[in-house]
Parts: sequence; C-alpha cells; structure tokens
Amino acid sequence: MKIVITGGAGFLGARLARALLAQGHFSVNGAAAQPIEQLLLVDRAQPAPDLLADARVKPLVGDLNDLLVEGPQGAPAIPSGTDVVYHLAAAVSGECEADFDLGMRSNLAATEALLAACRKLGTQPVVVFASSLAVFGLVHDQPALPPPSVITDLTLPTPQTSYGIQKFIGEQLVADYSRKGFVRGRATRLMTVSVRPGKPNGAASSFFSGMIREPLAGVKGACPVAPETQVALSSPGRTIEGLLRVGQATDAEWGPKTALNLPALVTTVGEMAQALEKVAGKPATDLIDWTPDETIRRIVKSWPGNVQSARANALGLLPDPDFESIVRAYVRENADAVRLQTL
Repeated sequence: MKIVITGGAGFLGARLARALLAQGHFSVNGAAAQPIEQLLLVDRAQPAPDLLADARVKPLVGDLNDLLVEGPQGAPAIPSGTDVVYHLAAAVSGECEADFDLGMRSNLAATEALLAACRKLGTQPVVVFASSLAVFGLVHDQPALPPPSVITDLTLPTPQTSYGIQKFIGEQLVADYSRKGFVRGRATRLMTVSVRPGKPNGAASSFFSGMIREPLAGVKGACPVAPETQVALSSPGRTIEGLLRVGQATDAEWGPKTALNLPALVTTVGEMAQALEKVAGKPATDLIDWTPDETIRRIVKSWPGNVQSARANALGLLPDPDFESIVRAYVRENADAVRLQTL
C-alpha cells in the first residue's frame, strides 16, 4: 500500500501521517487491509524528524505544481503504484483574499494537476480532497438569497471568498473525475480546526486557535469578532479521525459523489472563552484581546455556524462533546507550550 499526503509536513498532514503509521494498514473500498509500505509526504518543507525516522516515510520537498509537471519519469508527486492520495495542501483563506493569483495556483491549478496525475495511473486511486466549510458562504444583505438556518450535506454552496470558490470548484472536479471512473473521490469539508499548536497562519480562522493557545502560553491572543459569533469547530483529533474514515469508506458507504460535511461542534466565540476560563481561570481570559477587525469579521460572518453532518454520522463519525474537552486535549498534548496553571 502506497499513500501520498500533499501538505504532509503541515500540522494536519503530519498528524495524519502519524495516525496512518500507527495504524499500519489501510483498506481501499472494502478490500482486505494491506500494510502501508510507503508514505510519501509532499510539501515545501521537510517533515518532522520523528516522521523521517520511520523507514516507510519518503519526503518529497518542493512546490506541488512544479512536482506535478510531467517529466521523463511522469508526475513524481503521484508515483506509480499509488493507492491513496490525501490532498491537504492549500493556500489558506486570508492569503487567497490578499493574493488572488496565489489562490488560483495553489488551490485550483494544483488540484486539477493532481487529479490528472491520478487519472494517468489508470488504477482508480482513492483521492481524499480536503475541502472547507468556506464553500457555504452566507449572504446577509441580499433578501433574494437568505442564508439557510442550518447547513446540511445537500445545502447549495454559495461561497463568498476566493478560497471558498476555489474549494468548491475542487469538489466539482473530484466529483467529475469520480463519475468518469478515473479516481474514487472523497471530497470532505473540514470544519474550523481548533486548537492548533504552533504559530498563527494566514487563515482568517487562525484566531479560533490563537485566542486559546496564546493565553495558555501567557501572552495576549486576538479575537477580532464579537462573542456571539457562532462557529462550527472540530478538534485536531476528530478531524484526523474523519479523514481516516472517509479514506477507507467503500463506494456504497460513501454514496453520492458530492462532498460531505465532517461533524461540527456548534458553539460561539463567547462560549469558547468560557471554556478557556474553566481550564485556566480568569488570568487566561484576561489575555484575550477583543479588538475588532472588520476584514476578518466580514469573512467569518460569511461562514455558517450551524452545520449538520448526516453522511459523516452514518460513517460512525461524531462531533466533539464540548469545547472544554478540546482545550483540555490541547493542554495534554502541548504541555511545553502552556505557561498558565490549569484547573
């Protein structure tokens, strides 16, 4: 079994890689699980040392678009014999709004090139495409297009950002390549992942982690939206659980070739702050900077906060029980980054 992860050195990519290596086997479309012999991690950066130490891991460092250009040996990012591809690499929301060309190259051109390389294999590999909640852009100022109160797997996407549009186009490409029998597509809409360790990235949603992570480290963390802002979240652990499950779903279990929503914990920014206070007390919430940012507020306001996931639930996937459990999991997993005393 050969598996490729684009974005394999990133936070989710590295975490997925560790989960796959620990699992050791993988089943495609209901067939008997096969040992994972090679895990190709494609990214601009080298994978973490613990991943490189595993003999099954092969790094491929470079720009994905360049690596997918056919050369004498074909497309090196999708080598012959690849059984499964997890396509996680992407430019994030804030970056795409600031740089249209970057988003089109990283999120659209790269996805199309990757699918073409998978088609060339002629073996119908499984392709798990990491889409986003951002495909469901809510329109608040057009009475003719009122925002739905609940987002389901069948809700018509109406993206309001370049990132959301690029992800929605990617979903449709995956669906068509699947319909034609070139790949087994598994377009999967990820919820906002919180709490992410490390440094902030260029995503508009970055503060959903930063408002927790930074105060726990004893420094100020920005929250540029109002406390009543609703959000659909998933912990890193539940997100990886979802990616593993959809990758091993049979065609019958997957059902329609359209994308599905991963399960969401529906909460508000204010409730997130309350959970932080339960874990680390008022010294933590005193470090949240509530200065508004209109650009971020406008992007986040276009994202739905109430999401249902019937298809994922049918696969046995469930949301996190509450945000406090997510914060406590972050503290357990990142003890070196926590400076405040927890309760």
